[in-house]
Amino acid sequence: MPASEPVRFGRKRALPSCPNPLFLKWLTELRDEAREKGLKIQCTYQKAINSLNKYPLPLQNAKEAKILQNFGDGICKILDEKLQRHYRQNVSPVHLKGQRSKPPFWYQREDRGGGGGGRRKKRGYVPQKRSGGYAVLLTLYRHSEIPGSKGYMFKLELQTAAQPYCDKSFTVPDLGSKYTAWSSVSTLIQKNLLIKTHNPARYSLTEEGVALAQRLEAEAGGGGGPGGDRGEVRGGGEEEEEEEEEEEEGRPGVVDLTESDDDAEQALSVCSGSHHRKQELVKELQRNGVNFDIRKLNVGDFLWVARENVAPIPGQLRAPPGRELVLDYIVERKRMDDLCGSIIDGRFREQKFRLKRCGLRRPIYLVEECGSAASHLSLPETSLQQAIVNTQVVDGFFVKRVQDVRESAAYLTVMTRYLTKLYQNRTLVCRSRELEGDVGGDEEEGGRGLPSCSLISFAEFNHGATKNKCQTVREVFARQLMQISGLSGDKAAAILEQYSTPHSLLTAYEKCSSGAEKENLLSSIRYGKLKRNLGPALSRTVYQLYCTPGALS
Repeated sequence: MPASEPVRFGRKRALPSCPNPLFLKWLTELRDEAREKGLKIQCTYQKAINSLNKYPLPLQNAKEAKILQNFGDGICKILDEKLQRHYRQNVSPVHLKGQRSKPPFWYQREDRGGGGGGRRKKRGYVPQKRSGGYAVLLTLYRHSEIPGSKGYMFKLELQTAAQPYCDKSFTVPDLGSKYTAWSSVSTLIQKNLLIKTHNPARYSLTEEGVALAQRLEAEAGGGGGPGGDRGEVRGGGEEEEEEEEEEEEGRPGVVDLTESDDDAEQALSVCSGSHHRKQELVKELQRNGVNFDIRKLNVGDFLWVARENVAPIPGQLRAPPGRELVLDYIVERKRMDDLCGSIIDGRFREQKFRLKRCGLRRPIYLVEECGSAASHLSLPETSLQQAIVNTQVVDGFFVKRVQDVRESAAYLTVMTRYLTKLYQNRTLVCRSRELEGDVGGDEEEGGRGLPSCSLISFAEFNHGATKNKCQTVREVFARQLMQISGLSGDKAAAILEQYSTPHSLLTAYEKCSSGAEKENLLSSIRYGKLKRNLGPALSRTVYQLYCTPGALS
């Protein structure tokens, strides 16, 4: 019987963590860059990294990586370009001769120090200088160092204070992108550098965030202002006065069309082709030569913004962001099938109510017909037509009917050119939403010869139109009343003029001497332009809702 071979003991050689370290390095860089910019493609890069880590064999080129999951043509093309550049810079032609030579990833491994099998230490996250994350960390740290500081900042306060330390705008995305410098805040929260609490949101630094911000402050040289980051010193009083005079004299001359990109609104839509229609509309607007941006709107689908022309400041990379005022026109786009769905689930009335309260005086409903498909909807076509007529006659909206996406783009193009001409030679003055009642609604029809008109800023408009913001008792009371069948926004507003809270209404009910008087308490309230009475039926329903103990029968 042959003797068995002796058992050999020894330490196992450490296998490389990934046989394709260059591909892994480049994909990690692409993922981190996309995460810094807030791009959703970071998830695709992460999936590709996971697939690459599981593959045990070396790859000769990027084309071979197509066999792996989540490696598409785009990623392979990027890796191939980086590989060719790496060949030209680092690999001599001798290594490329012969088919049996090892792939470049085996001999281009980085020196890891120690014994060749040790893992490279993972580098901590450090935001790029003058990026959104850099500006937020530096601003919160400097704010916390102020004596008597509250230790946190609100969103608008933080955006305003951090803007001088960032080259990218916190509110306006770059052309062709929907992400701003504020998108990097989510990365800071994921990295446990930032904490978001309360409603409205409060932002403060964690211990790790304070440590990183101290490093950034030391690298910035401890400059007290934005000039310290760029290594320039700006004068004080005279230059600021000149800038204020230029702002007062400068007139917004660019009118941009802005389309909503609210994912929540798209998700509520019953039309399955909403994303396709939006892309088709964008192509039509580009074909018509319309200058537009894609942003998130909390109410409406389209509006027009007058953007201030700001001259670049010598020594700065980009011109400071100009002020933006919203023109008094806002468009809500509805297809017939979307209109049907919004009527069924109650969004239709709520959207009209929010459009009336958004601060813009010229709401427009853009209704797209869908041909013979209207006969296959959940509601009869006559009911949909009646809802459109009520929107125009009762609610006072301007209704524009079109046949398809192309006609919608044509209407928006014509409106853009009309508004450009209308506001071209006028001085636009910023006003607050609290003062909107002081200006007459017929300002443009009766005052075309006036040299100026007042508009609200885009930031204030979008913040005021937030759906889930903190509401007053009056606003909650109005939404309660509008849940009653037959009680529209005008009727709810008429009730609120006399009884602004449920407590005041219940007090009025207690002062009534009989049940019949309580039931008819609201019947004589007048509402709308025609000043019609609310009627005994609705008055009785409201009384039963607020004064009946227990469940309603």
